[in-house]
Amino acid sequence: MSDAINAEQACVALFAHPTSSGHIVAEARLNNPATLNALSLEMIDILFPALAHWAADEQVVAVVLTGAGERAFSAGGDIQALYRAIAHNHEQGERVDEYPYDFFEREYRLDFRLHTYPKPVIALGHGVMMGGGLGIFMAADFRLVPEKCRIAMPEVTIGLFPDAGGTWMLRNMPRHQALFLGMTGASINSQDAMLAGLATHALAFDSYPDFQEQLNSLPWVGSAQRDATLISELLSGRDVPDLPEANLPAVPESLAEPTGLLEVVSAIRELADTNVWLGKAVAAMDQGCPTTQGIVVEQLSRAGELSLAECFRMEMTIATHCADNHDFTEGVRALLIEKDNAPRWQFGDVESLPRAYVLSHFEEPWARNPLVDLEQETL
Repeated sequence: MSDAINAEQACVALFAHPTSSGHIVAEARLNNPATLNALSLEMIDILFPALAHWAADEQVVAVVLTGAGERAFSAGGDIQALYRAIAHNHEQGERVDEYPYDFFEREYRLDFRLHTYPKPVIALGHGVMMGGGLGIFMAADFRLVPEKCRIAMPEVTIGLFPDAGGTWMLRNMPRHQALFLGMTGASINSQDAMLAGLATHALAFDSYPDFQEQLNSLPWVGSAQRDATLISELLSGRDVPDLPEANLPAVPESLAEPTGLLEVVSAIRELADTNVWLGKAVAAMDQGCPTTQGIVVEQLSRAGELSLAECFRMEMTIATHCADNHDFTEGVRALLIEKDNAPRWQFGDVESLPRAYVLSHFEEPWARNPLVDLEQETL
C-alpha cells in the first residue's frame, strides 16, 4: 500500500511507499497525461519543495520519478505557456511578463537539485522523453527505459537549444553523437539510449510495477551509497527485454573532427543518403533554426571546461536571450500554434548567420546570473 501525499488529480502526484525495512521510498509522478506530462511551472513548484522535504527526512531512502499514462514520461516543457508570455513581451516591446525567465530559472534549479541529490534517484522512463522532461530523466542516478521510447532534443525545430541540463548530457556523450543529436533533433530509441549512456538500465514496461514493489522489499539501511548498491543489485538480477535495433551506430565517429559551424553542418549533410533515419535527421536540420545550430556548436565547444553549476548558468544566459529574441517564438508559432510548418527564421541559413550573433547568446545580460548561488544550495 502507498499513502498519497497530495491528491492524484494534481499535476504532480506525490506518494510515500512504506518499505519492509521501516523506511519510505518516495515517488513523484508527473500527472498530466493530456499534455504528455509537459513540465509546467506549477509542476516545478510542487517538485522542488517535495525533494527538499524528502532529502531532510531520514525515513526516505530513495526517490522514484514516473510519468502518468502510457504515452510519455514527459514530452518537454510547457512550450505554449512560454510562447504566450514571450509573445506578449515582444508585442509590448518590453518585459511585462516574467514567466519565461522565472520558468527557466526554477526549472534549472530543479534539475540541479536532482543531479546533486543526496539520496538515490530512479527515473522510470517510457514513451516520449524530450526537452525539459528529458532533463528530469537525465538527472537521475538510475535511468530505466522499456522496449519502446522516443528520446529527442528537438529544440532546433523551434529555435531554442538543448537545455535543462542538455549541456551536461551532451558533453558526457561521444562528441559525434552529441553534435548529431543536438544539431538535428533526431529521435532515438531505447537501444540508442543505452549505447549513448542516456539510460543506465533496460526493463520491460509491464515489469515496472513489480520492480517498484521489489524496491519496497529491499533491506534499506539509510546510507545513500549502500542503498544505491542495493538498487544496482536488484536491477542486475532483472531480465533485459528485447530492444529495437539502434540507429546511432550509423553516425560516423569522424563527425567529431570538424569544429566550425559550417564544417559541422557540411559533415552532417553528407550523411543524408546513408539511410532513412539519417536522411530524415538531415532534412530536419536543414529546415530547423540556423541560430540554434550555431548555439549548439558553441555550447559543446565550451561545455568540456564547465562544472555542472556552470553549465546551468550558461543555459540560463542562452535561454534568456532566446526569450528576448525572434526565433523561439517564430519556431513555436510555425510548429505548434499556427502549424504552417513555415518558420521565418531571423537568418535563412547557417551561411548567413553572423558568428557575433551566436556569441551574443553567451553574454550575460545581467550584472549577476540568477543561478550564481547553485553550488551553495543545501538540500
